[in-house]
Amino acid sequence: MDFVLDLLQGLGIAAAVGVRPWLPVLLVGALASRDLGVDFEGTDFAFLESWPFMLGAVLAAAALVLAERVGADERRPVVYALAVACVALGALEAAGSLADRGHSIVPGVVLGAAAAILGFLAARSLFTRVRRRLDPEAANALPVYAEGIALAGAGLSVLFPPLALLVVGALAWLLLGSRRREGEKYAGLRVLR
Repeated sequence: MDFVLDLLQGLGIAAAVGVRPWLPVLLVGALASRDLGVDFEGTDFAFLESWPFMLGAVLAAAALVLAERVGADERRPVVYALAVACVALGALEAAGSLADRGHSIVPGVVLGAAAAILGFLAARSLFTRVRRRLDPEAANALPVYAEGIALAGAGLSVLFPPLALLVVGALAWLLLGSRRREGEKYAGLRVLR
C-alpha cells in the first residue's frame, strides 16, 4: 500500500509539473526540506530539496516569464524547451517520491514522465483555446492561473496522495475533451461541402 501511495504522490507532482514546472518544484522542495509529506534527504534525489537547485528553479521561472513576453512567432523554441523541462522534472520528482521510502525508481521515472506529458498537453490545449477567446489584457493573466493550478495539484498530491488521482483524471478529461472538440469542428466543416 505504501508503494501505491508513493507512486500516486509522484504522479500527482509530475502532472502538476507538466502544467507549469517551476513553482511546483519549489513547493515540493520546500515541503521536502521540512519533511512535510516527502523527504528526499538520504536518497540520490536529495538535490531536489537543496537551495542551489531551488535557486535554479527560481531563475528558470524568471527566464520563462521573460520568454513568454516574446512575440508569438518566436515562441516555438520556448515551448519545446518547456516541454523537455517538464518531462525531466516530472520524472525526477516522481522517482524521488518513490526513493523517499526505498522503492524502485523505475516506475517513477516512466510514469512520472508520462504524467508530465499529460499535464503539459492538457494545459497547453486548454490555455491555447481560452487565450483565443480573451482580449490581450485578460490573456496575460492566464499564466497566473496556470501557476495556481499547478501549485494546488502539487501541494494536494504531496499532502494527500490519493488526490493525485483527481489531478491526473482531470487532466486526462481536459485533454480528451479538447481532442473530441477538434474532431467535431472538422466534422462540421465536412458537412459544408
